[in-house]
Amino acid sequence: MGVVKSEPQSIWALGGPLLEGPVWVAREKALYFVDIKRHRIYRLDPATGERAEWAAPDQVGFVLPIAGGGFVAGLKTGLSRFDPKDGSFAAILSPEPDQPGNRLNDGTVDGAGRLWFGSMDDAEAGITGTIYRYDGKTCTATTPKVSITNGPAVSPDGRTLYHVDTLGQVIHAATLSEAGELSDPRVFARIGEGEGFPDGPTCDAEGCVWIGLYNGGAVRRYSPKGELLETVRFPVSAITKVAFGGPELKTVFATTANKHLDAAGRAKEPLAGDLFRFEVDVPGVVLPEARI
Repeated sequence: MGVVKSEPQSIWALGGPLLEGPVWVAREKALYFVDIKRHRIYRLDPATGERAEWAAPDQVGFVLPIAGGGFVAGLKTGLSRFDPKDGSFAAILSPEPDQPGNRLNDGTVDGAGRLWFGSMDDAEAGITGTIYRYDGKTCTATTPKVSITNGPAVSPDGRTLYHVDTLGQVIHAATLSEAGELSDPRVFARIGEGEGFPDGPTCDAEGCVWIGLYNGGAVRRYSPKGELLETVRFPVSAITKVAFGGPELKTVFATTANKHLDAAGRAKEPLAGDLFRFEVDVPGVVLPEARI
């Protein structure tokens, strides 16, 4: 028996080049996500249908809630504090001042409130991206370099960190210590040729890993052992990431993209670049707030 209880449906017709980074913000009971290429941040309150959006000063790869209020935004040049009350951005740090061709791409928060985020070559060619850990004081590179990083995601027990080499079509895992150190790096799963490119990872309450497939037209659910359990097909080809939300964390929100499509492709995929949702009977996990 699968856990998916409904077909994916478009719920916000944005037609975005690159929607990414969906995150359920528990304190607001709302979903935030971004459009990297349009430099936009979006907010959806599913209970009321209320929608909001803000302009970012540059490409924005993620926004994640900070303890005490506000958000940390991953901009092209580095981390900034984002205040949705007035739409302001205040720089925190630039982890790669010597890599002007890179941008920040995706992120998460572990149980201790540490921020984990990735960088990538904006041209999607150079081997210049890595996963960073930021604890409010020190920003540390933690993984070997690849062209496009995605994730990370942390298991519900806080003991495993997953991160993605998108172009290499590999999902990696590593043991995560209480101190935030990574050890025992290993391959968690591989995506076969022609099956798409693994994008953002997300964990559910059973420790299963959900992966969006760019150019794969689907989202996959893997067991904690890396076994493929279920595939959710979409009417669009590029699914970038999912997030669990709603009152029971059993609504899955999915961001998609259309930047890879030409005019003919967009005509065939009119819903590409929209925000989708579907229902499941295994809940997600509330993302901790960053303590930075």
